[in-house]
This record gives sequence, structure tokens and C-alpha cells, in this order.
Amino acid sequence: MTRFIHMLFSDMVALFFPRNCAICGKPLHRQEEILCTSCYYKLPFTGFHDKKENPVTEIFAGRLPLVYASALLFFNKGGMAQRLIHQLKYDGKREIGTFLGKLTGIALQSSPLFSDVDGIIPVPLHPEKEHQRGYNQSLLIAEAIAKQMKVPVFSDVLFRRKYTATQTKKSRYDRWQNVKDIFAVKNKNRIRDLHLLLVDDVITTGATLEACGSRLIEIPGVRLSIVSAAYAQ
Repeated sequence: MTRFIHMLFSDMVALFFPRNCAICGKPLHRQEEILCTSCYYKLPFTGFHDKKENPVTEIFAGRLPLVYASALLFFNKGGMAQRLIHQLKYDGKREIGTFLGKLTGIALQSSPLFSDVDGIIPVPLHPEKEHQRGYNQSLLIAEAIAKQMKVPVFSDVLFRRKYTATQTKKSRYDRWQNVKDIFAVKNKNRIRDLHLLLVDDVITTGATLEACGSRLIEIPGVRLSIVSAAYAQ
């Protein structure tokens, strides 16, 4: 009876507040989440979580000593990943961050490469930017990953010291210049001797993650891995 009442209530909510696929716009069935089944199976998964060496690890080779690195989806202009990330960052669709984080966490949980991760750190936003957006999209992704992997999120360790302009149209060098000195670490003893997973929404040049990671690895005993919801080819 309880299940029947719950299903009836869900159907009534869907009638007045229909849930639609974030890609194609078609109505979602009860068992579907964010994407319809057709769009889900068209997602451009990278499969990097099972590969010790992959295009993401190559980005940071010689720049940042990583244990492992991965990304869930390929990010192409006009593609599915770009459309999801755009809705997450600019349209207030925070549920997409949770969805992408859940999928990323499931992938990492199945990989022996990430089995000894001790905790997760999201790339921080400046408080002013977070206030404007209403949330930190990287934290939403990180929290969902952590839930799947059953490890803590350290959201009060890494912070952004100053507000910077968007990185979207900057060159690789300009991106690095824009972020190289803006991150700092507090509560350092909380992460000593841990294998940390640094999480962002999209990896392009890797400048932001490099700037964050370079601060984290200054803490004694820290080993660092990286993951993002998407990787821009």
C-alpha cells in the first residue's frame, strides 16, 4: 500500500511538474534519471577509469605528479557533455551535477586504480562566484562521487583566495597565469598522508587543476589523483 501511494504521488507530481530529458527534451519515465534511456546510451563515455595512462594523465605529465587521472565523458563543442555541463553551470540544473557525480563514482568504484582513495576535494569557487551561481558545481559532483565510493569530502581544505575572470576564451598560458597563485590550503593536518581525489567539472588545459594540485601536494604524505565529469579533446 505504501509503495502504491508513493507511485501515485509521483505520478501526480509528474503530471504538474513533468520531468524531461536534459538532452532531447522527451518526458522521462519513472525509472529514468536526468536522461532518457536512448540519450543515456549515447553518452560519450571515455573509459579512462580503467587505464593507468590516458589522455588526461598525459595533460599533467611533467607538470603535476599524479597517482591516477580520469574523466567520465568526452567534451566536444555542441556535444552531449557540453550541453549537460552548460545546464549545470549556467541554468541552475544542480541535479545534473549529482547525476554526473554518481556516474563518475560508479565508474571509479569499479576500478582497482582508485580503490585506495581516502578522500575527495572539489575545486573551489570564489565565494562571490558561488553566491552568484547558488552552488559550486564541482562540490555537487564531488559529493555524489564520495557517496558512491564511501569516502569523505574535504570541502573546507582548499580555497580560492581571489576572484578571477572566466577561463573560457583564454589560451593555455593565459589560463595558467590567471590561476597559478589563487589557491591556498587550510586545515592541513586533516589531509596529511592521504590519497586525495581532486574533482572538477571539465578538464581543458588542466591549468586550474594544476594550480590546485600543486598546493595539495605540498602537504606531507599527500598523494594526488584527479577526475572530472568531462574532458575537452
